[in-house]
Parts: sequence; structure tokens; C-alpha cells
Amino acid sequence: MTLSAVIVDDEQLARDELAFLLKNVGDVDVVAQGKNGVEGVNLIREHNPDLVFLDVQMPGLDGFGVIKKLLDKKFPLPKIVFATAFDQYAVKAFEVNAVDYLLKPFDKKRVALSVQKARAKVESTSNSADKLETLMRMLESQKPQTSKVLLKSGGRLFLVNQKDICFASIEEGVISVVTSGFNGMEGQSNCRTLEELLGSLDPNLFWRAHRSYMVNINRIKEVVPWFKSSYQLRMDDKKQSEIPVSRAQTKRLRELFGL
Repeated sequence: MTLSAVIVDDEQLARDELAFLLKNVGDVDVVAQGKNGVEGVNLIREHNPDLVFLDVQMPGLDGFGVIKKLLDKKFPLPKIVFATAFDQYAVKAFEVNAVDYLLKPFDKKRVALSVQKARAKVESTSNSADKLETLMRMLESQKPQTSKVLLKSGGRLFLVNQKDICFASIEEGVISVVTSGFNGMEGQSNCRTLEELLGSLDPNLFWRAHRSYMVNINRIKEVVPWFKSSYQLRMDDKKQSEIPVSRAQTKRLRELFGL
């Protein structure tokens, strides 16, 4: 039986190497490759592969974020082989939960063994969702909690606290992030999409008010009624910027503030 596979890794060389090794293994058809977590979620939903080789450490939405989004959407999980350069504790967590993993750089024999294990699991139709959830909880508990976001401004790199971010916007593929207060700054994120940036932020604080804007709920200064039952948000940055709320998000706004 030929297994369909999707590779998700932010490094082109790693994707190429893994695709080459899988071709040599045989009976594995790589149907798609994704270069970030957001692409990975979409490709898995589109192709519904038997097997996914998923990089753990990717900027924005990482490997575990991909799994979480699929679980949240109640999408049936394919068999997952994680690619990682994680430390010994994390590797132990993979082993305890009987979830397969590949250490980088990839080894030809180890890739073949992963395919063999995946094939056995596909044929037995075992459910691995519980194991994956347990694994993510174990690793999350060991993960250093970071509340910093990297921004580029004036040729310099700044680390900004999440709570100080006021809002972010995207225009022509460039994401601008504005921080709060009179001494606030504006910089650019290296994320490629607002969804990717959102994936790295606290979901309890940040909300996609519009397809081009994301806001920190705690930094909304005023809700301004606008045309035809729509609203704008006046933020607490030094310019008191006004952010549109899309029609699709108006209901969420009412829920947030009891309008």
C-alpha cells in the first residue's frame, strides 16, 4: 500500500532532503510540502494524507500549534512523525507517548523505520489523538514561557512585551506592529501573515478584528459606532489609531463588551 505524505518544515533544505529519502524508501507519495504551520494546516485539510512529517520548531505557528488547530477543528489526525532538534527531555516525552520522531539531520535508516511504524499504525487504524494531546501538555509544561515579540525598527531589533502591543496591521505582505502609550513605537514583524503572528501570541489577549488588523483587547480605548451598524476601535497608542471591525467580527465585538 502506498502512503500519501505531507512534509511541513520552514527549511527548504530539510524539505528537499526528507523528500529525497522518502523517495528512496518507496511506496510513499509526497503529495504536498508546506513551509510554515499555517500552510501545513491547510495542506493537511486539503489532502487528508496518511502521514505527515512535521517540523516542531517553526516561527509563528509551530508543529504543536498545527496539531492543536487540527484538534480544535475536530479534523481527523493523520499519523504524525515529528522532525526535531529538541533536547533529551523532549525526546523522552516523544518515546513515553509512543509518538514517532526524527532527529535532525535526518538518517536514511531512521526515516525508513518511521515509515514502517506509520504503515503499521495506518493499517491498525489506531487513534493517536490522545497520545498527541498528552505529549503537547508534557512539552508545554517544560517550555519557557515567553511574552516577548521581536520587532524591526530603524535598522534595529527590539524585544517587546506582548501586553504592550496595541495592534498589528498587514499591507502588501508587510506586518506593522504598534505598541501602546505616548512613548509607543512602530516596527515590523518577520511573520508572513497575521494568522502566523496570532499563533505566537496569547489568544486571550489578541483578536482579529478585521482581515487586515489584529488588536490587543486590553488596549482598546473606545468603541466608536460607525456607518450601517458597524464599529471602529479607537486604540490607546499615541496616535489613538482607529481600527475597523469587519462585519463578520461585529458579533464577536458585541459579545466581548456586551453591546
